[in-house]
Amino acid sequence: MLARLILLNYSRLLAGVTLAGMAVALAGCNDSVAEKAEPTRPVLVATAHYEAETPERSFVGTIRPRIESDLGFRVAGKVSKRLVEVGQRVDVGTPLATLDEVDLKLQAEQAEAELRAATGVLAQAAAAEQRAKNLRVNGWTTDAQLDSAKASADEARARLNRAERSVELTKNSLSYATLEADARGVVTATLVEPGQVVAAGQTAIRVARLAEKEAVVAIPETLVERAKKGMATVTLWSDPNRKYAARLREISPSADPVTRTYLAKFSLPEAGDNVELGMTATLTLADPATERVARLPLSALFRQGGDPSLYVVDDKGEVTLKPVKVKAYESNDLVISGGVEEGAKVVALGVQKIDPSQKVRVVSSLSF
Repeated sequence: MLARLILLNYSRLLAGVTLAGMAVALAGCNDSVAEKAEPTRPVLVATAHYEAETPERSFVGTIRPRIESDLGFRVAGKVSKRLVEVGQRVDVGTPLATLDEVDLKLQAEQAEAELRAATGVLAQAAAAEQRAKNLRVNGWTTDAQLDSAKASADEARARLNRAERSVELTKNSLSYATLEADARGVVTATLVEPGQVVAAGQTAIRVARLAEKEAVVAIPETLVERAKKGMATVTLWSDPNRKYAARLREISPSADPVTRTYLAKFSLPEAGDNVELGMTATLTLADPATERVARLPLSALFRQGGDPSLYVVDDKGEVTLKPVKVKAYESNDLVISGGVEEGAKVVALGVQKIDPSQKVRVVSSLSF
């Protein structure tokens, strides 16, 4: 009986020791979990991004040729052939259209006949002048007869000169029967058809020169001065990754009565053959003298008796207080010109309760 009682007490003691050990073990685990699960302070951050203090302005424009010529025949006549179509590229001397040459050839033949007649008259008048001179030397004629012979010879020479010029003019007129391109370009309009009778100087073919291209945009009156003094770049909608330097060449002296904007033309010296006429482009105006600044929430500013500073969070969740150069204070923003690097994560809210020794956890937005 005594042995049984001792065995029962020993079993109870062993169970108590086991439970106590388990309790101690569980308490130690809870302490470790508590240490590991110690919460970090969540903070809302804003990324520092530097840009021009005066923001860039963009405008939609189109690519146009600087020179677009209306070409026409220099003589009147009937159109025989049109040799080009709209969109066709032409070079210097490329035939564009021709006139019927029948009448022009007849005029050339007539001028040559007059030249031969004038040549014969001059030969006869020159011989008569020489005979009059010889007779006057020998005293067989009078001064009046000599003067008359000289006048006839001078008239014959003038007639020959006029006939020679007439032959040259008719040759030029015959060459004008073929309309040729005077520069490298592209045909943008054809205004004549075969069989049509045209007058001298009437527009027949319109050619845009490809040597110089420009971007044409409408500038509001508030940005006219920036357009004159600022730096301009152009990007094409078809190739937005490439920028072309632009220079203001011309701006309208008066505003459009409907849109109240000024038509501006920016030359593109770097534009190549890939810049096609009529393409849509974006013109960007920037002020090269403006300072680069970053705009951050005003709530990010920390200042307690010292210089204005910002808390910057690194990748490990540690915060560092950095002094900054404040450019301006706006209603909701803080404008800085330096102190933090580009792309730095700045604590934007609750900076007065930040403990620099405590790690933080970055959140992208507030949640309730």
